[in-house]
Amino acid sequence: MLDYVVDQTAEYINRMPKEERKKYGQFFTSKESAIFMASLFRIPENMPEVYILDPGAGSGILSVALLERLNEIQSVTDIHLVCYENDVTVAELLQHNLAWVSSRYQKHFTYEIVNDNYIVSQREAYNATLSDGVAGRKFDFIIGNPPYKKISKDAPEAVAMPDVCYGAPNLYFLFASMSLFNLKHDGEMVYIIPRSWTSGAYFRKFRQKFLKEASLEHIHLFISRDKVFEKENVLQETIIIKAKKNSLPSHEIVITTSKSNHDFNDKTLFKAPYTTVVHGKEDYVYLVTNSKDVDTLNALHKWNQTLPDIGLKMKTGLTVDFRNRDALRNEAEEHAVPLFYSQHIKNGEVIFPAGKEHEYIVTEQRGLLQENKNYLFVKRFTAKEERRRLQCGIYLSKKYPQYAQISTQNKLNFIDGVKALSECLVCGLYVLFNSTLYDCYYRILNGSTQVNSTEINSMPVPTIDIIESMGKKLMTVQDLSEASCNHILRSYI
Repeated sequence: MLDYVVDQTAEYINRMPKEERKKYGQFFTSKESAIFMASLFRIPENMPEVYILDPGAGSGILSVALLERLNEIQSVTDIHLVCYENDVTVAELLQHNLAWVSSRYQKHFTYEIVNDNYIVSQREAYNATLSDGVAGRKFDFIIGNPPYKKISKDAPEAVAMPDVCYGAPNLYFLFASMSLFNLKHDGEMVYIIPRSWTSGAYFRKFRQKFLKEASLEHIHLFISRDKVFEKENVLQETIIIKAKKNSLPSHEIVITTSKSNHDFNDKTLFKAPYTTVVHGKEDYVYLVTNSKDVDTLNALHKWNQTLPDIGLKMKTGLTVDFRNRDALRNEAEEHAVPLFYSQHIKNGEVIFPAGKEHEYIVTEQRGLLQENKNYLFVKRFTAKEERRRLQCGIYLSKKYPQYAQISTQNKLNFIDGVKALSECLVCGLYVLFNSTLYDCYYRILNGSTQVNSTEINSMPVPTIDIIESMGKKLMTVQDLSEASCNHILRSYI
C-alpha cells in the first residue's frame, strides 16, 4: 500500500512545479522516514479501536505508513483516520490514495478528509471560547509532516494561537501545538520538523507550553541536512520527535541518529537523562548524541549565571553594509572610522586594516556607531564544514587610540558590558568562547551555522572574578590557541 502511495506522490511531484508547492510549504516525506516514524508509536495491546489524525496530510504517505503498521497488530480491529488537507490539488491525490487503500485494507477502516485550514478551523475550540464547552476532537495518535512556511504576525493562523506566537511565526510549530491540543491524554504524536524550535527566544512560548503539556520520548537526528528531503533539494536542519501528552516527563529520552532518510537500520542509539536534554528556565532542548555531549553540558551547567546576569551581553553588529553603501569607504579619510568585519579576526586577534573593501565608514547616524572600547568579537556566520562554530577575536581599543568611535558589520557579533570591559575580562571571555568545551556546547544547543546572540546570552558562564582570573592567565602565557584556552578553562571546571 505504501509503495503505491509513494509512486503516486512521485508522479505528482514531477508534474507540479516546486514553486507552486512552495506556496504551501509542501515537502513530502520519504518512504523510509514514514516507516520509521510509524514504528515509534507504542500500540497498547488492549486498544481495539484507534483514532488517528494526520494534519497537513499531503498525499497520505505518513497515514498509510501507520495504517500498514496497524494492519499487522491483531488486537487492533477498528481504525478511524482524519486527514486535514486544504490544497485542492494534492487533496484530490489524497482522496484517490485513501480510497485505493481502503478497498484493500484488511481491518474495519474509515477515513475522513477535511478540506479546511487545520489551524484556523479550530480557533474557537483551541481558545476555549465555544459556549457549549466543546474541546475539539481528540485522537490516540497523530503523525505529521507540517508545512514549513513563515507567516506574518497578523496572519489568521498566528491570531488563532496567540499563546505560542512571538513575532512572525512559522506554520510548523503552530501545527505541532495544535496537534498537542488534539491529542487525548497519554496520546502520542510523531512529527518531522526543523530543529530550530529547540532554542532561542523566538520559540520560547511554544517550548514552554509544549514541554509543560507533553514529554519528549524520542528524538531522531539526521547527520546530513540535505538528505532529509533529498528529492526536494531542501537544506533544512530537520529532526523527528515523538511526544506523549502528559505532564510527567520520562526518566530518559531516546536519541537516535542516521546519516540520511535511507539508512535507519544503521542508526546509532543513545539514552540521555530527560533533565539533561530539557534544561533551564528557557526550556531549551539540548540534542545530545553521546556521553561526551552529556559531560559537556554537565560541566558547564555547574555554573548558573549567564552573560546578562553578570552585566555583559552579546550583541549583533550595527551596520548592514549593503544598506549604507554611500557611507562606506575603502581607505581612511577625514571623519572615517573603522568598520570591522568577521574577516578582521585572525588567529584570535583583530587585525585592522586588513586591505578589505569598505572597511571604513563615514556617518553621523548614532545607530551605526559605538564607543571605541574593549570588546570580544565573535563571527556570526561560519561554514558548515568548518571545525569550529565559535570563532572569536580580542579587540583592544588601546591599539586604535586615534578613534573615539568604531562600527561593526552586521555579520559580526560582539560582547559588551554595562561597564567598560577590562583587558583581562576580554581575554577571559576569549578563553571561554575559544575553548573546545564552549564550542561543543554551542553545537549541541544550535545546529545552524549562525551564531545567535540569544543562545550565547543563555549559555552558563562563571563569575566576573573567575573570568578575569582566566584572562590574566592568558595574558601571562600569551598563547591564544584553542589548546591554551582548554588548559586554562580546565583548571576552573
